[in-house]
Amino acid sequence: MNPLESARRTFDVELEGLRAVRDSLDDRFPKAVDMLRAALARGGKIVVTGVGKNLHVAEKMSATLASTGSTSVVLNPMQAIHGDLGILAPADVLVALSYSGESEEMKNLVPAVRRLGVPILAITGNPESTLSKLSQFTLPCAVPREACPFGVAPTASTTATLALGDAIAMALLEGSGFGRDDFAKLHPGGAIGRTLLVRVRDIMRTGDRLAAVAPSAPVSEVVVAMTHAKGGAAFAVDPAGKLLGIFTDGDFRRALAGEGPDVLAKPVEAFMTKRPVSVGPDDLAVDVLHLLEHRAIDDLPVVDADGLLLGAIDIQDLPKFKVL
Repeated sequence: MNPLESARRTFDVELEGLRAVRDSLDDRFPKAVDMLRAALARGGKIVVTGVGKNLHVAEKMSATLASTGSTSVVLNPMQAIHGDLGILAPADVLVALSYSGESEEMKNLVPAVRRLGVPILAITGNPESTLSKLSQFTLPCAVPREACPFGVAPTASTTATLALGDAIAMALLEGSGFGRDDFAKLHPGGAIGRTLLVRVRDIMRTGDRLAAVAPSAPVSEVVVAMTHAKGGAAFAVDPAGKLLGIFTDGDFRRALAGEGPDVLAKPVEAFMTKRPVSVGPDDLAVDVLHLLEHRAIDDLPVVDADGLLLGAIDIQDLPKFKVL
């Protein structure tokens, strides 16, 4: 089998495993989520453990839980039986990952956890395993086969376990009222947090970088104003500063193609878009980015509650603010 065929076969086997676990979901899943939610509600945390490749899965699962509002840490089962059991508190819940449910490390760990009075949620491909029998609750995660041609290396099984962990984290998030602002607070140093924390007022054009014109201004003057502002749009306002319309580079090209050079002497209000889409100064940059992409536009006026023009968002500015 050539590498491309091997890669496609691996994807097919792992997709098959994901579909199998998805189709096996039943009322045990919400009960497992309730078990975890109860631990969080009593001030506890979700402690995730696993052996071998599942320890890496446990690290990712715990990280996703923690970053989406569910307090979580990882417990290495080998370190646990040599003192790290102190991580666990009575209010916690242990999520134990083991596809076979028969690993020696897990069979040694679980009884010690039970003696501490900490409830255990097992995620395993074998609901009849020792791990399952020693746990308060079991969430099955069985796949038809591994992608490994020998059926040995954890591949489809770890992918499915990872996806089930994501499903648990999203279910907890959606039921907790955890919002974008909360997410941003937990990601202050990265691009995600920056995008969620930045407001329109932080990135909008104002002053000399904002081309504000009267609706009666000839197109020639408006084009000059856009050039001086180094922007792709001009904004028509009334004497009080209330937004009336937007005139873009695209509008200019279309008008010039339709009417020729005579367009330069005509008032911009004849070609502008009236009552354009606008945003407020306190809107989130991430919502503005979505709006620009969804509407396939490059410029947005920023107005206050009375419709007065405060500034503008130009899509070409977003990369320097690291919003894109």
